[in-house]
Amino acid sequence: MSFVQQLFATSNVDKLREFAKGRTLRRALTAKDLVAIGLGTMIGGGIFTTIGTGVQGAGPAVIISYLLAGLTSFFAALCYAELGAMVPVAGSAYTYAYATMGKLFAWIIGFALIFEYGISAAPVAQQFSASLQDVLKTVGIALPTWAQTSNLVIHGAWWQLWTYDWAHSQCDLLGAIFVMGLCVLLSIGIRESATTNNIFVVLKISALIVFIGAGLFLYHAANLHDFNPHGWGSMMPFGGATESGQIGIIPIAAYVFFSYIGFDTATTTAEECKNPSRDVPLGVIGALAIGTVIYCATAVVLLGAVPWQKVPALNPLVYALEPLHQPWLRWVITMGVLAGTTSVALSSLLGQTRIFYVMARDKMLPPIVSKIHPRVKTPVTTTLLTGLAVAILTRIVPLNQLLNLVNIGTLIAFSVVCAGVLYLRHRRPDLPRSFKVPFAPYFPIAGILCSLFLAVFGLSRTTWLWFAGALVLGLIFFFSYGFRKSNPDEIEPVIEPEALEY
Repeated sequence: MSFVQQLFATSNVDKLREFAKGRTLRRALTAKDLVAIGLGTMIGGGIFTTIGTGVQGAGPAVIISYLLAGLTSFFAALCYAELGAMVPVAGSAYTYAYATMGKLFAWIIGFALIFEYGISAAPVAQQFSASLQDVLKTVGIALPTWAQTSNLVIHGAWWQLWTYDWAHSQCDLLGAIFVMGLCVLLSIGIRESATTNNIFVVLKISALIVFIGAGLFLYHAANLHDFNPHGWGSMMPFGGATESGQIGIIPIAAYVFFSYIGFDTATTTAEECKNPSRDVPLGVIGALAIGTVIYCATAVVLLGAVPWQKVPALNPLVYALEPLHQPWLRWVITMGVLAGTTSVALSSLLGQTRIFYVMARDKMLPPIVSKIHPRVKTPVTTTLLTGLAVAILTRIVPLNQLLNLVNIGTLIAFSVVCAGVLYLRHRRPDLPRSFKVPFAPYFPIAGILCSLFLAVFGLSRTTWLWFAGALVLGLIFFFSYGFRKSNPDEIEPVIEPEALEY
């Protein structure tokens, strides 16, 4: 094949379907489990992390921001459901891109998923750290100032990092330790079973239900009167969300979009479903629907209980219930945050190892990436290196910058998944589809446009420059290794999947 043909060579969908029927990971998950997995990744990191800053940047109109982000995710969820049911292979958007748009796009999406799964653990770890520090303060333990929060703010591109005054920086030490601790647990063989995940989901949702119920006693409709104090925000390309003060509905929609990241995690477990053609669509759409209802209800109650000008960026739900003078409520919400952020970070780091595993299976990454430790049966080296990178980001990069980097990677992945549905509808209309996106091609096109709109008009030039710089480095590695080694016609596990300890 010519260079261009190799660049856009696609994996064979029929072979992928046959491979999925073979002896891969143990099929034990149902639609209920997939809904729980999606909610397990969604709820706990996003809503607790973004809602405070979201209210500060959009006022009561943050409700509209959540709905816009939810609508974008809805169009993408339908496309994930169609592709996940049709190509039930682990790898999520990376696998779909390889099957539809070719090797180059598959690598780009695999790279973007590092932001969605790997880096997303960093802002969640910072929220865990903030909540744990509050707990420690109540018992008289306070960390040194330098170890409490990160204050690294780079207003330019990645190559301007050297201008930062590192000597007087602060860092999130607890968050970094938290990430490395989770990676050690994953490395020594922790089993993230569906039952355990379901328990975490119940705990997190219960905490939010308690907040909604208790917050209704403090609800005042007058707090919603100044509904849209900041307007829609800057409508200039790349002039939306900045790392220090998002203003307006559109920039905040791009910011709180982080809350919805995770519903697509169900597709990474497609090879473990008893009936993927039915379970994957139900899991993806069910998780998104339940999560959207909970998010909007939480935002409405928070804004009714506290004037939006007084909502803090950190721990806003705990702050809102203080007037009730019920200490047990504070502990319920705090325990919900700690349990939620722990399970989200653990699931994100675990999901990242699965993406790496599939990319190594396709020879996009070296075999060592999926090398399994002979005694503990886990990819120890990959897990610990991933954890180290995430811990460094947690330690020095502020929450808002991390969220924006995660969001840009996910929005690009959503765009490609929606485009993949259009491509396969045109090129392979004969493929059996147990679930079809309704109103095609309009809904997939809407998913592409909404994702790109939030990315272009909601995220800042700085975020794009950081992502572009990282992508250039990734493409250098792709042409040095993955482009030469990978063959879309070869689908061979680089290790025995049943040897993995999940």
